[in-house]
Amino acid sequence: MNSQYFVSSGSLQNHVTFGPGAWRQMLEIRSGGVKQVLIACAKAIAENNLTVADWFMSELNQMVSVSGTPIERVSAYMLEGLKAKLVSSGSSIYKSLKCKEPTSADLLTYMHKLYEVCPYFKFGYLSANGAIADALKGEDRVHIIDFQIAQGSQWISLIQALAARPGGPPHVRITGIDDAVSAYARGGGLQLVGQRLSYIAKSCNVPFEFNGAGISGCDVEVDMLKLQPHEALAVNFPFQLHHMPDESVSTANHRDRLLRLVKGLSPKVVTLVEQECNANTAPFFPRFMEALSYYTAMFESIDVTMPRDDKNRISVEQHCLAGEIVNIIACEGAERVERHELFDKWRSRFMMAGFKPYPLSSLVNSTIKDLLQSYCKHYSLEEREGALFLGWKNRPLIASCAWC
Repeated sequence: MNSQYFVSSGSLQNHVTFGPGAWRQMLEIRSGGVKQVLIACAKAIAENNLTVADWFMSELNQMVSVSGTPIERVSAYMLEGLKAKLVSSGSSIYKSLKCKEPTSADLLTYMHKLYEVCPYFKFGYLSANGAIADALKGEDRVHIIDFQIAQGSQWISLIQALAARPGGPPHVRITGIDDAVSAYARGGGLQLVGQRLSYIAKSCNVPFEFNGAGISGCDVEVDMLKLQPHEALAVNFPFQLHHMPDESVSTANHRDRLLRLVKGLSPKVVTLVEQECNANTAPFFPRFMEALSYYTAMFESIDVTMPRDDKNRISVEQHCLAGEIVNIIACEGAERVERHELFDKWRSRFMMAGFKPYPLSSLVNSTIKDLLQSYCKHYSLEEREGALFLGWKNRPLIASCAWC
């Protein structure tokens, strides 16, 4: 792995003598392969056994590779997180990763590549758009509030679908909420999204307005959303709500505050797409194990599409996923912004805010099944408890649900 992304762990092994029993056990773990060594290293850190952790890190340096097998690649980034955790530099390492990002044009290319080689984003867009289109059918004026507009790509297919609606398209207004990360990745401000979507809408003869709100979701208040009477409202939370600090981080609990705020707007539908990963309130070692399981599955799914020596694959994983891994492992408190929750917890939050499930249509399910036909057979689609789960083999990775 590129050395600029690593911190030194101190290399204590040359100055410490282990007993015969400890050496034997450590060498047995070493013979079990990179995954066993990685887990043993994390466990040693959790138990504050820093001498043992340092020895395992030294061994891992020789075992990981960003161009190796999926577990070798995941381990390279997780080792980075462990080193940062060990020297309490998780926040600075995470920030330095952000500082070392490629140009916005290159980052956009890497994000698009990930979009193309894996169905995760397409699954999220299709399932959310299907629920929104169903909830807004027959409405003359619609307003969509997107809490992470990014490049606005999700709405192109919806605008095109609304253009073909019997009786003519409705008047469409989109409020795009943004943050600095998306602005950087996009290579400019929200006006670029507005221009792009306005061009698409005009080409489809769809009456269209765009309202940009360049703020963090934590700072959203009702008056920023420019609500108008007689508009049917839909709210979209795409891979974003897990960034909002909850009650375990802040008394403000923006995660639940936002849901209550949105419920007060009386939307026709609210869509949520999130990673199915338990990485919010779990202590360090269980959180590490969950991240290892989750990202190993994701890297395996990338592995079947992009060759291991493909520089684009290395860049996709390094710039689109490595930062998440480091943040989950190395950061605590408010500095840990990657705080994924499982669907059951999201369901509890929505219901406490007064929502009830909005049923996903069978048409959406069949459309997604058709999408997956063009990908590896190891992807799985499951429907349970009113939500759709996209997985890799037996591991659910993305959950999509709708509420009203």
